[in-house]
Amino acid sequence: MEIKIISSAFEDGGMIPAKYTCDGEDISPPLRWDVVPEGTQSIALICDDPDAPVGTFVHWVLFNLPADTKELAENFPADENLPNGAGQGITDFGRVGYGGPCPPSGTHRYFFKIYALDTKIDLPSRADKARLLKAMEGHIISRGQLIGKYKRQ
Repeated sequence: MEIKIISSAFEDGGMIPAKYTCDGEDISPPLRWDVVPEGTQSIALICDDPDAPVGTFVHWVLFNLPADTKELAENFPADENLPNGAGQGITDFGRVGYGGPCPPSGTHRYFFKIYALDTKIDLPSRADKARLLKAMEGHIISRGQLIGKYKRQ
C-alpha cells in the first residue's frame, strides 16, 4: 500500500511556489496524506534534492510523528522537539526544520518522502538523514512521495 501525499501549494511534479523557497518566506508547504496502514506506530518525513551539484541535499528530516497525523500545516515549526513527541533532524543547511529550495542553477526536483513505521524511532533530535534511514531499516510498512520542482528566477 502506497501512501498518497499531496500539497495544496503545488501538484505532484509541479513547480513549488517561491513562498516556500529561499527566494520567498522559506516556510514549509502544507502537506496532507491519506490513511496509513494498520500497525503504524509513527510517521517520518524526509525532503531532499537529488539534483544538487554536491550530491543529494537534505532539506527536512522529521520523525516520530504520531500515527494518526494526517497533515503538516504550512510553516511547520522548526523546533527540535515538538509537543506531539516528534523530533526534527538536522538538514544540510546545518539547522533543524525545513529549509526551502535554493538551487544554484537550473531546475531541481524536491522529493517529500513519507514513511509509515511499525515503531517509534529511538534517535535524538538533530539526527541526520543517514541516521534516520538506518534506524528505519526493517520498520517501513508503507511509503509515499510528492515531487516538486523549483528554478530560481
